[in-house]
This record gives sequence, structure tokens and C-alpha cells, in this order.
Amino acid sequence: MRFFLVTINPLDILLWTIRRNEKDVMKLYDSLSPVMQISTGGTMLNFGYWTEQIDDPVLAQKNLCEFFGKLSELQTAQTAADIGSGLSAPAIFWRNCYEKLNLYCVNINYNQLSFSGPQGKINFINSTSTKLPFVKNSLDRVLALESPQHFKPLNDFISESKRVLKKSGILTLALPVLFSSASMRDLGILKFTWSSEHYATDYVEKIILENGFKITHKQLIGEKVYEPLTDYYIKNRENLKKSIKKNYPDIIEKILFKSLIKMKKASEEKIIDYLVLKCKL
Repeated sequence: MRFFLVTINPLDILLWTIRRNEKDVMKLYDSLSPVMQISTGGTMLNFGYWTEQIDDPVLAQKNLCEFFGKLSELQTAQTAADIGSGLSAPAIFWRNCYEKLNLYCVNINYNQLSFSGPQGKINFINSTSTKLPFVKNSLDRVLALESPQHFKPLNDFISESKRVLKKSGILTLALPVLFSSASMRDLGILKFTWSSEHYATDYVEKIILENGFKITHKQLIGEKVYEPLTDYYIKNRENLKKSIKKNYPDIIEKILFKSLIKMKKASEEKIIDYLVLKCKL
């Protein structure tokens, strides 16, 4: 992958993070998603699922996609929509694992949608998560892998998922969350660098239940997400720092490092976690 020097005003990043409207989130991802690509060497934009014997970010990211796909029962699905699909790498992974599956990548960010180029059995749709461009009862699966934290209002996405899913359909989500007992003060630097809504676990579950879904699987996997990712970065920081500084100002790497340290501490102190939910009507 080839990257070019990115000129970023730190004040812009701060404003994008504080406001967090759709345009701000797009600008933030367009500016900073290459940091994730540089750090991992891949095109997936998730934190990864670092289970036993996985010590590489790309393997961890693929492991999260594999876990998420099995949980979503993609082997029995014919149609699935990946909402907030990023650079489409998870959808390509699922397409290759499940040959009968027809996928729709839905993303408000056109630049991300166009990243991978045309793909067989994957359709790319430039749309918001809160007004899904599908007819009623048309999909077997709605997938939101490390994207629901950007959807607002979240209730609109959940109600739209209910509308477009078949009665036998499955909604699966994975997202960073706060513990209900945590406060914004507990987040420290993450208040500014966690560029998403700060949804609490109880809040997410409440909205899902209020929309008529049953939660059939709930798992908190933060200790296998945040902590090993931070450990990997610390271990490889010198090389990663050199790569990042070729493309970004020095302050970006410093902010990233401090954010990762705080993220690990917040996970250990049960301030944040990583929530995975499987829901049925």
C-alpha cells in the first residue's frame, strides 16, 4: 500500500470529534484511517479479536470477522447488508468464506466505498445507516461490525434493521461501549480521540429490546480487543512510529500512543468494553 504525506490541523480533528456529525466522521476517517492501515498492514479498520496464539493485527482482524460471521450464521444466509462497511475488507472476507452469500456494503462515505473497486457478489450502496435503502422484509442478515458507535440516532438504525429483515432474520452488532457506571470524566483523552458516540451497554440493549428484538447472544470481549492491541503497539512502537511519521505529523503518533495507553487502562478498570450482540425478531 502506498500513502502520501497528510497535512492535518489538530484543531480540525478536535472539532470533528466533538461535533461528530456525518460529514465530520467522514472527514475524520478519510484523514486518519490510513493510520490504522499503516499500523496493521491491512485494510480492515477494526480493533481485532486477539484470542490464543494470535499476536498479529491482521490475523486478529480476520479472527474478529470470522467470529462475527459464524455468530451471524452467514452460512445459511442468502442476502446480508454490512452497514458502515469501511473499506469493504470484512465483506470481501465473508464473500470468500460464504460463496452463496450476496452482500451489500452500505456506507455514507463514498471514498471508502470506492476503495476496493468492483467485487463479485458485493453491491456498494452510498447511504446513511438510519434510512436503509431496502424494501421491507428483504434481508436475511443486517451486520454492523464496529460501526454502530457512529450511528445516530441509534434507535433509527435498529428500527430500520427491523423493517428490512425477514422474520427469520438476524441483526448482529459489535461496538465499543461504556459501562453504565462510567462517566465521561473517566475517559480522559478518549473523550476527544474516541471519535464516536459513547453508548453505554445498557442503553444499546434497551433500544434493541424496545424495537422488538430478542438478544440471543451477548458477549463482552474488551480484554481480548483493547489490551492486546495496545501491547502490540507498545512492542512494535519504534518501527510503527517511523512508518506513521512518514505520512503524518509527529503529534498524531503521540496522540495515538497516549490514546492506546488510556484505552488499555480503561479496559482494565472496566470503564470501557467491546460488546457483541446477536438479535432475532
